[in-house]
Amino acid sequence: MQFKSMVLSNLEVSPGYFRMRMTAPPAVIGATPGQFVMVRINDSIDPLLRRPFGIFDLGTFDTEFTDCGRQSYLEILFRVVGKGTAMLSRFHRGDHLDILAPLGKGFIPGDPSGEKILVGGGIGLAPLYFLAKELVKSGKVRLFAGGRSKEDILCITEFERLGVETYVATDDGTLGENGLVTEVMERRLEGRSGDRTIFACGPHPMLRAVATIAQRLQVPCQVSMEAYMACGVGACLGCVMKGCNHTESTPDYRCVCKDGPVFDSLELQWD
Repeated sequence: MQFKSMVLSNLEVSPGYFRMRMTAPPAVIGATPGQFVMVRINDSIDPLLRRPFGIFDLGTFDTEFTDCGRQSYLEILFRVVGKGTAMLSRFHRGDHLDILAPLGKGFIPGDPSGEKILVGGGIGLAPLYFLAKELVKSGKVRLFAGGRSKEDILCITEFERLGVETYVATDDGTLGENGLVTEVMERRLEGRSGDRTIFACGPHPMLRAVATIAQRLQVPCQVSMEAYMACGVGACLGCVMKGCNHTESTPDYRCVCKDGPVFDSLELQWD
C-alpha cells in the first residue's frame, strides 16, 4: 500500500548509519520479517526513483492523535552512500515521506524447535533484527555479525536484549574476532549436529560464502538479497538475477523485489 508517513525520529547510530522511525498504517504491522519498503525522498524529479530499505522494526505506541489511542510505526536502518540517502539523513521529526510497504517475500521461520542462525553483514543486519524478535519466541537464536570495522557493526545491544547469542567479526579486528564473519560462522557450526536453519542478509560475496557453507553442511539456508531497484513490484525487471535452472538456452531469472528479496539459497545461481 502507498501512504504518507511522518518522521518520528532519525538518529545516527554509527558514523554514516541512521535509524529512522516513521508512522505507518495499522495494516503494515502485519508485515513479514524480510519484507521491505520503498521510500520516495521528495516530490521533485531529483532523485527520481524510490529507495528500498529492509524493515528493521515494527510496533505501536500510545498517542492521543488517533481514534484508538495507538499509533503504528516502522523503522529502517540506512547507510549514507549517495545523494538520496544523504538527503534522507537530514530529515527531522515532523517531516513527511511517501512510502510503499510492505513489499516482497520475507523469511519463512521453519521448524520452531530447531536452532536459528542469523548471519548479517553491515546494513544487512536491519531485517535480521525484525526476524530475531519473532524467532526468540520459540527457541535459541545465534547471530554472526560482520563488517569492515567496528563502525559497521550495528545495534548489537538490541539483539542481546532479545536474548540472542551474538558473535562479531571485523575485517580490521577493531571489534570481535579478526577476519570474515563467514569464517567465524563456519568454525562455530563445524562438527555440530541437530536441526538448524541459517538466515542471512548482506553483500553478495558474503551471501555466496554462506550459501556454499550451508550446502556443504547440509543446513537449510535462506538469504535476503540486496539489489538496486526502480519500482519494487517486479514491473521494471531492473533487479533480476539468475535462478538455479538458468542456462543460455533456457533462461531462469528471478526478480529480487517480487520473487524475493528472500530466497532459499539453492534457488539461485551463485557464479
